[in-house]
Amino acid sequence: MKKSVTDRVLDWGGAILVGAILCFVMMPFVVVAIASFNDGAILSFPPRSWSFRWYANAFQYRDFGAGLVNSLKVAAVGASVAVVAGAGFAYVLDRYEFRGKSALNAILMSPLVIPNFTIGLGLLILSAAASLPRSIWLVVAVHVIIVFPFVVRSVYVSLRNFERRYEQAAESLGGGPLHVLLTITLPLLVPGLVSGCLFAAILSFNEFTASLFVVNQSTQTLPVAMYNYVREYADPTLAALSVVYVAVVAIILLIVHKIFRLEKVLNVE
Repeated sequence: MKKSVTDRVLDWGGAILVGAILCFVMMPFVVVAIASFNDGAILSFPPRSWSFRWYANAFQYRDFGAGLVNSLKVAAVGASVAVVAGAGFAYVLDRYEFRGKSALNAILMSPLVIPNFTIGLGLLILSAAASLPRSIWLVVAVHVIIVFPFVVRSVYVSLRNFERRYEQAAESLGGGPLHVLLTITLPLLVPGLVSGCLFAAILSFNEFTASLFVVNQSTQTLPVAMYNYVREYADPTLAALSVVYVAVVAIILLIVHKIFRLEKVLNVE
């Protein structure tokens, strides 16, 4: 059937609108990526001449390497702790009815409405009052609090969409509660657990505001190291590092995709 003029206009208008939105979303990264190839010592756009020198500088700057290692450690440990604890709370919220359930859910979700700098400042004050060192574990604690509600909601949604008949069938065959949990429930919740862990790790890896309050020179994460660098220098090194930063996250996503298939993990099939 031949389309009318109105339908064609709407099709073209929709395509242009989608293209404009995609360009708007990608524009900051594209600008940074192009600027990273500046040959001059002053960050400018577009570059007058091209060079890879700032990528070499990004890899040679010691604080960036240490910050990357700290970020990976904090993201891995923080996401793991958040998934284990968050899955437990999500299970309780989904399977049990008790007084104070709404209050518990509100408390678990409260980091969504509390600014990150407030969380960082609060733990900084608390650690100082308790004479605790500003170690990597303090940074992990801050990140766990920030990512915790996202993990709880991810697992909770998976539980709400869970087919209970599989558990009931196992129970009817004599399976005990622990046996059913380990052999039926947890394996079927893997997509929700992986998506929660992945989202938590990425949020933790990118977190800056709260980390700024609790890190020191030896525990600073990569975003904090980047911030400290840009306070002193205005060269394109930070642009080059930003491209590498995005590449690292993309590689992690590709690895997860190869192992788990992201469309299954994110429930978009």
